[in-house]
Order: sequence, then C-alpha cells, then structure tokens
Amino acid sequence: MRVARRTFLAATVAAVAAPVVLRLARADTPQFTLKLHHAFSAVSCGHDRFLVPWARRIEAQSDRRIRIDIFPSMALGGQPAALFDQARDGLADIVWAAPSNTPGRFAKIETFELPFVPSRRALVSSKAIQDFAEVNLKDEFREVRPLCFSCTDRGVLHAAQPIQTVGDVEGLKLQVRTRLAGEAVRALGAHPVAMPSAQLPIAINRHVVDGCVDPWDMVPALKLHELLKAHTEFADSSLSMTTLVLAMNKTAYERLPADLRKVIDDNSGQRAAGMAGTMWDLQATAVTNMVTQRGDSIITLLPEAVVRWRKATDPVIEAWQKQMKEQKVDGGKLIAGVRALLAKYADEPEPQPPQPPQPKEPRPPVEAKPELRPSAAVEVPLDAPAAPVVKPAPAVPAAPAAPAAPAPKPAPTATIAPPAPTLTPMQPLHSPATPAAPMVPPQPPAPAVAPPVPVLKPPPAAVSPPKTLDIPL
Repeated sequence: MRVARRTFLAATVAAVAAPVVLRLARADTPQFTLKLHHAFSAVSCGHDRFLVPWARRIEAQSDRRIRIDIFPSMALGGQPAALFDQARDGLADIVWAAPSNTPGRFAKIETFELPFVPSRRALVSSKAIQDFAEVNLKDEFREVRPLCFSCTDRGVLHAAQPIQTVGDVEGLKLQVRTRLAGEAVRALGAHPVAMPSAQLPIAINRHVVDGCVDPWDMVPALKLHELLKAHTEFADSSLSMTTLVLAMNKTAYERLPADLRKVIDDNSGQRAAGMAGTMWDLQATAVTNMVTQRGDSIITLLPEAVVRWRKATDPVIEAWQKQMKEQKVDGGKLIAGVRALLAKYADEPEPQPPQPPQPKEPRPPVEAKPELRPSAAVEVPLDAPAAPVVKPAPAVPAAPAAPAAPAPKPAPTATIAPPAPTLTPMQPLHSPATPAAPMVPPQPPAPAVAPPVPVLKPPPAAVSPPKTLDIPL
C-alpha cells in the first residue's frame, strides 16, 4: 500500500507540474524569429555598435518573444544591391541597405548625397533625413516598411599627398562610393573609379588609384592610415555622404501582434536614426584621434576656402535637378527642404563616448584598513602603565607583610604568564603577593605563597604568644 500511495502521489505531482514546465518552456522559446541581413562585416562599427544593440533592445522589450538573428557580410547570399529586393520578397525580414547601390532607383533620397549639401556630422544628417523621409520618401519605399533612415559620416579625401586646393585634385584617380560622388570628383578635375571597398587596399598598392573619398569609419577597416597619410575634410558640409535605410518586410511586420508591433515602432524613426548617427560620429572622432596620434596630416578647409569647391561642383547639382524635373519632381524644393532640416538639427550636441570611472572606486577600502588597527589597540595599556597600576591598588592591604627581599622572586612567576610585561612596572611599587592575585583569581596561586613561608621563620617570638593564648580557649 505504501508503494502504491507513493506512486500515486508522484504521478499527481508530475501531472500538476507538467503545465508549469510547458509554460516555462514556451516563455523561453521566442514566438517570432526575424532575420536581419546586411553587407557590413561582423567587426564593423555599424554591426557591432548599432544593429546588435538595436536588435537586443527589441528582444528585451518584447520579453524575448521576438528574436532577431543578424547575418552580416551578405551571409544569406546575394549582392549588396539586392538587399532591398530581399526585404520586399521576404528572403530577409529586415535589411540594412544603401539605396546608392541601385543608382537611379531612389532618386529623391539622393538629395542627401549631393556635393556640399549634407552636414559633416552624421547625427545631424541622420535626424534630418528621417524627417525628410516621412514627407518625401513614402512613395519610393512603399514596397517595404522603412524603420529608419540614416547617413554615414562625412566623405574625406584620403591621398598620399596633402590636398588643399581644387588644383591639387586635378588628375588624381580617386575611388568613390556613390554615383553623385563620382560626378563631383569628375567636376573637380579628377578621375572617379568605382570599385568594391574590399579591393581598395590592393588598388592603392598597385597604383590603380591615388586615393579615395570615404568616411572615417573605413580607414581602420581597410587600413587606409597605413597606405595614405594625408586627409582633407571640410568644415561645415561634406563632399559626399552615403544614405542607409533599415527596412522590414511588410508581411513580417503585419503578422506580429499589436503589442509586438508597438515594440518595433518604439525603436524606429528618430530613435533609431539618432542611434545610428551617434554611432557614426563617435567612430569618426575615434579614428581622427588615432590618425592624429600616428602623425598623419588632417587638413580641414574652412568655409571661405570651400567656395571654389562649391562652384566647381554646382554643375552636378544642376544636372541632378534636370533629371528630377524629367520625373516631374521639383529638385530645388527638395534641396531647400533638406537645408532647412539640417539647420533645425545643427545645434545637436556632439556625442561623447562613455567613460566609466570604475578603476578609481576600489581605492577607498584601502584607506579604511587603518580603521581596523585600533581594534588591536588592546596593547595600548602596555604603553601606559598607569591604568594597570590603579587596578591592583585595592589589593595592597591584602598583603600586610611585604618585605623587600621577596621582590625579585615573583619575577619568574611573571615570566611564566604571557602578560608579564604588564606586571613589571608594578613590582617596584608593591609586594609580590599583589601580582599573583590579579593574574590567577582561583586557588592555584598557592604555590606562589609557598616561598613566603620561610619569611615566617625569622620571627619565632611572634609564634609563641599565640600558643599561650590558645590554652585558655
């Protein structure tokens, strides 16, 4: 019967706990898994400092019901130019793509890639393009759900020799990243060369190109600081800039419940754009500091010196406006709107890298250690003999006969006990009987009394009267 009862109880407990285990298992398993695809490497700042934190924030705010798997370096296949179509067709749930990889397909967003139109700061341009997109880019990106738009940091002229004037650029072969950057380089008298960024170091070593127009984040990634020692940038605006869009498949978004769609929305728009722009600016600051420490020259042209550069590239803007006019789009109005938005966010504070002051915190406990030393201050009474002298003072009448001769004899008794140093100052003041009493309160001090017995032998006369007194009793 006992075995049966135990079996019944175990089965009952298991049946009751089974739903709890299933609930916990379901809670640990994400309900929706999204694939995020992009062309940047896994060690790039865009992947490590923007996409990964952004995805982990969504996972945390959804209570792990959403899981975002990130595939860098085109791990799901295809070319960077196909990312937008992958998001549209559902081959990837989310993509981070550069519209400039498909020239002419997204004409309006090219406004931010015109020469000397965007700001030199990625944060300012990213916030401006997000507002710009909400008004002007809905038709161009209607096949997907845009989550945020952003811009890389400023395009910098990297070359072997310093470039200070338009004349210094003439005849150089420069690698470019966008169509309009190539047009601007050609207007300056140089020869634009379009090639994948991964091939740029080899092209420089083989003198296929003399330099490039790339943002600062590409310098450490391609080790350009080891190949090109002169860098020229512009104070207020940028010669070129690359736009980016974080887009989501419409079906993947719509199949999410309302509360999870809200999580995606809360991490889209200006919040995500500001996050991306801050990342680019922080990386640009870190790279410029590194390049300066290496001794490379960084030339920043002031607005007065950029006037000739602007005039030389004005034909590029005029040609783009004609192209937009053919599509029945007012390009001048778009440029004016962009400049107004850039002025709106021009006062955004410069992002500062986090500086955790944690190494300084362990020092205070070191200063607290001396506070433990007073706990061992029990030895302090040794330095002040007055305190122990007061205690044995009432014991003086307990030893009426204290001759000076026995004074040296208690010394061995004091050496036997550990606290002998405390008794040494008491010996010249009082009889040996006083130290024996405070050291051992019980009867064991009797052997110490035995030595005084010979002291009673010298006075025999004092012994006889007590005997006569005992007879009448």
